[in-house]
Amino acid sequence: MTDQPEILRLSEVGEHQYEVFQPSTSAEGRDVVFSGQLLAQMIMAADADAGGAKDVRSVHAIFARSGTYTKPIVMEVDAMHAGRTWGSDTVTATQDGRLLSRSLILMNTIDPDLMRHGPQMPEGVPTADSLAPSNIQVFPGGEMRSIEGNHERNGVPMQMAWHRFSEPLESQAANQAILTWATCGNIIGLAMRPHRDQVQISDAHRTISTGVIAHTIHFVNRFDISDWLLVVTAADSAAGGRIYGSGAIYTADGQMVAVFHQDAMAKAAEASLDPLKSM
Repeated sequence: MTDQPEILRLSEVGEHQYEVFQPSTSAEGRDVVFSGQLLAQMIMAADADAGGAKDVRSVHAIFARSGTYTKPIVMEVDAMHAGRTWGSDTVTATQDGRLLSRSLILMNTIDPDLMRHGPQMPEGVPTADSLAPSNIQVFPGGEMRSIEGNHERNGVPMQMAWHRFSEPLESQAANQAILTWATCGNIIGLAMRPHRDQVQISDAHRTISTGVIAHTIHFVNRFDISDWLLVVTAADSAAGGRIYGSGAIYTADGQMVAVFHQDAMAKAAEASLDPLKSM
């Protein structure tokens, strides 16, 4: 097993308080902390506070304001419940005394199956080895390989891509953190695909105001992040300046390991958001 990636390492700075690692370069090419980074680090904070005794079951986060890469971010964990089987935390991310994001994290121990079933993964999906790497945003050291084509599900745009990290990690929380990162960054652009004559993702943060407002992920089975996982994403709705998207993640042998949901904003900006155009 490899050492834990640097961006997932925490420094304890107080009782139930952890300073997170800030990368030197932005995941999105601008000085706004990526929502996937905050989610990943919230998972690690909850896991550290629980001593790794339980698996993270679900994360429900709302992003109140954007953060910068130039200042420290602190995660504060407030235990709501810590039982033998279940646990739940509120994790709050702050920067320079300002609240950035808050999440509810549910954890549990793994019990033997009483029963088991789950949905089937899409049929006829090409293997990851037959595809070329793509530029979808992933955790540093991770890889995505997109399945080409304008896929649809129930009349809405859908995307399928294989994802893996470069090496196995012992911590299941670290596996979950890296996978969560890959679920956050492409729903807004996917929602724009049927409307290319009206909007382009290249206009985001210039003439279009966009951002992730809330993200939820549920983990239903353990997995190894160094194995190929199929990420199936749909931009289910675009209306009223908002986007709702969802998805599911499967192992190569068809077992579903996670589902996710996202609420985002996409609306015309009142003025140019490009700082170069305002000078």
